[in-house]
Amino acid sequence: MDIYDEIEIEDFTFDPELKIFQHPCPCGDRFAITLDDLVDGEDIAVCPSCSLMVKVIFEPEDLEEFLED
Repeated sequence: MDIYDEIEIEDFTFDPELKIFQHPCPCGDRFAITLDDLVDGEDIAVCPSCSLMVKVIFEPEDLEEFLED
């Protein structure tokens, strides 16, 4: 698996309605990963428009504030 970059979870934006974290991709679209994926231990956000992927750097306790909503 070829990872484009590693990005801290604080640098992602969170959509509380969709429960998804997003970050701008160089192609113009956005990397995305769901809150459920992160809770399940997944840490790779993918861009739906190109082949780039990034690793999300986070600790499980970073997700607590998003789970409370």
